Amino acid sequence: MNATIPHTTRPSASGRLPEELVASSTFLLKRLGFAAKDRSLTAYESTGLHPYHHAILMVLDEHPHETQASIADALGYDRGQLVGLLDELEEKGLLQRRRDPNDRRRHLVTLTPEGTKTLKRLRALAREVEDAFLSPLTDDERAELHTLLLRLAEKHEPRCALPVPPGPDHAATDSG
Repeated sequence: MNATIPHTTRPSASGRLPEELVASSTFLLKRLGFAAKDRSLTAYESTGLHPYHHAILMVLDEHPHETQASIADALGYDRGQLVGLLDELEEKGLLQRRRDPNDRRRHLVTLTPEGTKTLKRLRALAREVEDAFLSPLTDDERAELHTLLLRLAEKHEPRCALPVPPGPDHAATDSG
């Protein structure tokens, strides 16, 4: 009787992951991370840019006149790798580099007007990718997921930590 059921309609034992793996939150995070990365890379292909380029443009939008080293440090990129990425962005007219007049060893990097326009398009693309990826979740579930991920990131990837605004407690400890 099973022979009449097409193979594609039955889950095969080899096509399923072991329950122990699926029960692991860190395993699920890794697998979902790979899936999210693959979807992002596919979406960015049409732009001729990479998510790494997008991150660089975001840093420059938030902090104009950054140095190459500070961009690499902020994003955790290898400095040699960053130079190649900056070359690509500069060739596309999205940023410009010039020597720092106060320190000729350093280059200051700034967005061009075309870089600002491109960043706006990339932000829209990133929102589309995220919305599609998180589509099974309600808005409240998305907010809860983000809160939980941010808490984990603050512990395990400190660069993701949000700045803590100074409050009365901080002022009291700073003066003593």
